[in-house]
Formats: sequence, structure tokens, C-alpha cells
Amino acid sequence: MDIKRATREAYGKVLVELGEENPNLIVMDADLSGSTKSGEFAKAYPDRFFNAGIAEQNLYGMAAGLALSGKVVCASTFAMFAAGRAFEIIRNSIGYTGANVKICATHAGITVGEDGASHQTFEDIALMRTIPGMTVVNPSDGVSAEKLIRQVVAMDGPAYVRLGRASVPEFYTEQDEIELGKGKLLRPGKDVAIIATGIMVSEAMEAALVLQEEGIDARVIDIHTIKPLDEELILTAAKETGRIVTCEEHSIIGGLGGAVAELVSRECPVKIAMIGQHDTFGESGKPDELKTKYGMDTGAIVQAVKQVY
Repeated sequence: MDIKRATREAYGKVLVELGEENPNLIVMDADLSGSTKSGEFAKAYPDRFFNAGIAEQNLYGMAAGLALSGKVVCASTFAMFAAGRAFEIIRNSIGYTGANVKICATHAGITVGEDGASHQTFEDIALMRTIPGMTVVNPSDGVSAEKLIRQVVAMDGPAYVRLGRASVPEFYTEQDEIELGKGKLLRPGKDVAIIATGIMVSEAMEAALVLQEEGIDARVIDIHTIKPLDEELILTAAKETGRIVTCEEHSIIGGLGGAVAELVSRECPVKIAMIGQHDTFGESGKPDELKTKYGMDTGAIVQAVKQVY
């Protein structure tokens, strides 16, 4: 895990590659292309890049129109402005019509850091999950981001891809198989299943090592696709371990924790603890310090495991 890269950086890189491979790809932004890294595509293919300005509803309305005319569209802004400000347009113009728009939203979660509570969205996964037919993806590192974005662009229909601001450890390699809609078992274990998504996957792996030293054998699963959920993998973990801890850089209401709880309460009730934002706003600060304060770090995962163990 020595290499670190932000998933938004991976997004910018793979966009340029996809632009060369697919002349039908259009990229759009809401005046944040330097931050979202869609500006890399703009430099390479200026005739296929459109800046809608600080007008997110217009951005996604335009994206829907282009998609319904036969284009594949990646439309980017910060997660707070995509899921929040443009929700109704995304629901009705993209979700309802099944438009081939990929909402690639960056700067999600507490690790937005110094930008503070107004920009730290913990609601986006929950909102996007509720839209019928919307695929929801939350890559854990740069390699998985590149692989999953390629698959999202290749699929037909709307998708929400959650990307981060801060650099995170890369633990996947180019040789690893990562399939949209299928979770990844990263570490076997019989005592408890730590089911994580996004940047919390690396924290879960670290927590498993700490727990191993204390005699607890933790299974770690990366659920990079929140919807459709890999029900088989999660239910197998529930049946074999009897204990689950979910980990996400998102509210525990309606996100990964909610999705897992909905599934296991119906099919295989087990003890569950949830790591995430606990019904509170964030604040301005350094990302690592905020993760610790709001209980989204390795130590918090270890404590949660001990609560259900």
C-alpha cells in the first residue's frame, strides 16, 4: 500500500484513454474540471467536452439530451452538487428515461477535509440507490476506479460513480479481476465479516491485521458496487461468520450499511455494527483527523468488531 492516488486522478486518466477508444464519448462538467480531473479529457478532446458552468441542473439536463440522442456521457461535478442540487433532474431526466449518462461525482465524504460541512456529502449513495435502474459504484482505489469506470461506460443505462478528493492507498494490481456488480473477497476469515466500500476498504484491511494479532480472524470484502448488490457474497459471509461490520465514508442511514442490513434482516439475520457518519454533519479539518473524530478509521473498525464478537 505504498502507492497512493486519489480516485478522481484515476478518473481523469481513464477518461483520456476512453476518449481515444470511443469517439461517441462526451464529457461534461460544471466549472470544476480542474478538481474533478475531467479537464484532462478537455485538453485531449476539446470538441467533445462541454462546460455547463455553475448550473448543475442544466449540466444533467444537457447530458440527458445528448445521451438520448445516441451519445455516451460522463458528467462530473462535486458529489454534493450532483446528488444534492441536481437530484430531481437526475431522477426524472436520467433515471426515468434510462439515459446513458454516467454521473461521475468527486469530492465525496469526510475526506473533502478543509472544505467543510457544506461540501462533505454523506447522503449521495442513499439518494442514488433509491432511483430505479441506477447503478451505484464506489471504487476503493485508483486501479479499481479505472477498471470500474471502463465497465460503467461500456454498460447501457444510468450510473452514479462516487470518487474522492484525497489520495488513498492502492492495493489492487492491474492483474486483479474486478467485476461490476460483484464484490471482491480480499481476505478470508471465519470470525467476522468486515464489509467495506470506497476508501474504507484500506482501513478494513488494516483493521483485519490488528485483529489477527488479537486472535480474531476477520474476513474482508470490498463491495464496490452498492447497486446492484452482490447478495450471494454477503449472505455467504453472514452465514459463515454470524457477524458483520459495514464500513463506509457515508451516512450509516441508507448507504452500504443500510443495504446490507436490509438484505440480511430478510434472508439471514446476524449481529451487525456500522462504521460511517452517524447522523451528523462534518466540519473543516484535515482528512485523517476528521476520519478519527467521526469514527471512520482503523481503530473504530477494530472496536466495532469487538462489539459484535
